[in-house]
Amino acid sequence: MEKISLTPRADQREAETGFTFAEMHGEPYWDETSAYRFTLEEIETRIEDPATELHGMCREAVDRIVKDERLMDRMGIPPGFRDLVASSWKSFAPEVYGRMDLAYDGGDAKLLEYNADTPTSLYETASFQWQWLEDQIKAGVLPEGADQFNGLHEALAERFRELFPANTDIHFAAAAGNAEDYATVEAMAWAAREGGMGAHYTDLEKIGLSGEGQFLDAEDRVIGTLFKLYPWEDIFRDEFGAAIVPSGCRFIEPPWKALVSNKAILPVLWEMFEGHPNLLPAFFLEDVAGPMRDGTGGSPLFGRARDILKAGHVVKPIFSREGSSIDILENGRPLETASNRGYDDHPKVVQAYVPLPVFDGFRPVLGAWIVGETCVGLGIREDRARITQDLSRFKPHFLQG
Repeated sequence: MEKISLTPRADQREAETGFTFAEMHGEPYWDETSAYRFTLEEIETRIEDPATELHGMCREAVDRIVKDERLMDRMGIPPGFRDLVASSWKSFAPEVYGRMDLAYDGGDAKLLEYNADTPTSLYETASFQWQWLEDQIKAGVLPEGADQFNGLHEALAERFRELFPANTDIHFAAAAGNAEDYATVEAMAWAAREGGMGAHYTDLEKIGLSGEGQFLDAEDRVIGTLFKLYPWEDIFRDEFGAAIVPSGCRFIEPPWKALVSNKAILPVLWEMFEGHPNLLPAFFLEDVAGPMRDGTGGSPLFGRARDILKAGHVVKPIFSREGSSIDILENGRPLETASNRGYDDHPKVVQAYVPLPVFDGFRPVLGAWIVGETCVGLGIREDRARITQDLSRFKPHFLQG
């Protein structure tokens, strides 16, 4: 992996393509003054294959969690929704997509977390950076034969074909007034249309209930299948949460994805697959706070990771967004702390700290996209800070050699 300075396109066509959030708060979000270069062998062996394997491991963890009431509790699943989560898994409710955030410096990629329920940056990954690649090859900035790890749009279209009969009507919902969320659901709806589906957008706030208990859009059409950019942990606490089962609505993503997009899965994965090269030691904070403070005690599993965690660890809420309420400590001292503390009231996990590589003062996080059960594409965000945030820059990438 290398970061290469490149000549930006004279016309990046953000307005033409609807990329209305390419700049946010006076700072570039999309930045093509440089790009990350990979080899094909590197992508296949260091990112694609490990991410696919990690997804399979997450599925094994879900199978364990839904059979264990104690783990369901630790995952923060309210008692009234545990049957819904478990039954959606046991009935093989199909998944569509997710994005793994990976730390990668040329060695073994390390799983930082997995947004497997409501990941954004879909549009800029699947569409805008692909257009950048084609334009830059045409302009001679990139060589003929340059490629990109980006089968995301095609894989999504094929996934819809696999899961639904032709012409199935699917509703796509996001919060009104959020350009990034709207771009995500539009990118998903575009793939659904190419997969032969009917696609309808509706604001989340305008979804209602019929007298028969079915979900309705703003035009009073029954919602039979809903892609919602609204996390399950919030739905479980929403006034409409109780209407999910009687509504008969099919959801994308299914309820069991609440276990995968939850950072509480990280200690479950470590317990199940201790020492896996793509995992970092992780534990529930309440289990290890005392042993970490006192330097003694704890489980044998913790004992084997004690020195690694002492050198550096990250404290994360099991639910959080865009780096909120995350703290990085090194040798017991704060190294970096998130300014947004909006998720401090949630239970937390401790994960070993792995420094991100630094390129020109920026630290990249790789977003490995999963469709179905396979890794199909890559998006990269970078930040000067150690904690990746909502305004971190999106960087294109290409393959050469």
